[in-house]
Amino acid sequence: MSPDVRTYPNRRQSTVTAASLAKRATELLNRGFRLALISGHDDPDGLRVVYLFVAGQPDRRVELVLTTSRSEPRIPSLAAVSFPAGRFERELHDLFGIEVTDHPSPRRLVLHQHWPEGWFPMRRDAGEPAEYGGFGDVDVPYPFLTVDGAGVYEIPVGPIHAGLIEPGHFRFSVVGETILKLKARLWFVHKGIEKLAEGKVIADVLPLAERVSGDSAVGHALAFCVAVEEARDWAVPPETQVVRAILLELERLYNHVTDIGALCNDVGYGIANAHAQRIREQLLRLNKDVSGHRLLRGAVAPGAVRVRSLPAAGLLTAIAADVQEIVDIALGNSVVRDRMTGTAVLPPAQAHDIGTLGYVARASGLDHDARRDHPFTPRTAGVVALAHTTGDVLSRLLTRVDEIHASVALIIELLATRPPWSAETAKPSWLAAGRSSGVGLVEGWRGTIAHRVEFAPDGTVSRLKIVDPSFFNWPALPVALADTIVPDFPLANKSFNLSYAGNDL
Repeated sequence: MSPDVRTYPNRRQSTVTAASLAKRATELLNRGFRLALISGHDDPDGLRVVYLFVAGQPDRRVELVLTTSRSEPRIPSLAAVSFPAGRFERELHDLFGIEVTDHPSPRRLVLHQHWPEGWFPMRRDAGEPAEYGGFGDVDVPYPFLTVDGAGVYEIPVGPIHAGLIEPGHFRFSVVGETILKLKARLWFVHKGIEKLAEGKVIADVLPLAERVSGDSAVGHALAFCVAVEEARDWAVPPETQVVRAILLELERLYNHVTDIGALCNDVGYGIANAHAQRIREQLLRLNKDVSGHRLLRGAVAPGAVRVRSLPAAGLLTAIAADVQEIVDIALGNSVVRDRMTGTAVLPPAQAHDIGTLGYVARASGLDHDARRDHPFTPRTAGVVALAHTTGDVLSRLLTRVDEIHASVALIIELLATRPPWSAETAKPSWLAAGRSSGVGLVEGWRGTIAHRVEFAPDGTVSRLKIVDPSFFNWPALPVALADTIVPDFPLANKSFNLSYAGNDL
């Protein structure tokens, strides 16, 4: 059914049975691994599920491969030992029709009620769906959990929002101004990106990966490229990886600066936001000079990197100092600091159990960073240590500030190696013996991005699984908002700044 299970340079695969899956998964979790993704596969003679567990220092990756029949696809749930597993399993059922036994909450996750029952879009034989509205309980309200009690009322927000953000619905249960419970309902836009990748050559899949989430063009493109290069045994020179690392940090810089300004704006300190937007524009123009695109698109490709110039160390140092001055002035204002301190706290234990990543995790004391734990170049192995771990809005802001300084320092260090502006390695004309899959783990600005790619014998992509860090971090937002007041929702939401596009694939 499945491709041969093999050992890769930094990834070990092994088959498991339904009876042994939970034991093997628990062993890995107890050894410090985390579940990075679960990927469903519709093979010609059955269904296959791949569980990727990863750990850092040193970089370790283990895949458990479980097969199930097409006529009665069924797998045991890991939700009891891993919260992220429970959500991946609900996704598997929605898209592949794989029943998950003993799941504590087997409701739909990805597909809303207007999707037809028994139609699974990632299956080979899915065919075309019926017309919208021709099936299901379209007019039946979504079964939000109702919180009862004296003085409890609900506030619905969305799914259509002001501005350019994508759709998402938030349902607040409130007493006075205090939030008792928040339910975030997503997946209003299922774009089918993973399905679109199937059967395409690498060059046609790269633009899809690059556009998963517009503000993470480098992160997703690079994760895809690293996965392709592992699968194809495509050696990439160190100098190529250095330039890629510079691009990744430039993407981190402009996004963190934007968020710092927006957070200040949400507490009424608009002057700080105005100056942050000034710096953001400076960074976007720098991106254009470096790559030809303000969002750094088109610079990263499998086996290659192509830029027009490299940033000047002095300019980056000045930008970091400019950001620090804005932050110092903003936090010197007692209203700004008081609004952020103790607001929307995500405790370390809950951040760990939910599986959070990136600055959300680091601000709550979890030391995850793929630059160090899963480096595509050893030159990024030294990253900033945790300094702000209270898990509130202030901690998430200060974590961003620390990462700006760390990114500037890293870029300057990488520039000192004098990398070439462009570098390219010839594409292998064959699939490496016994290799049909590759994994790319990249520390995007929101957190670790994971891509897992498999190739058909003709060299086309047979499966691409994409996991944006927002998939892991969205469930943490309602937890942090418990006992927060409704007027602080915009501030708390911005402190997480989760991607709808990266989640609603």
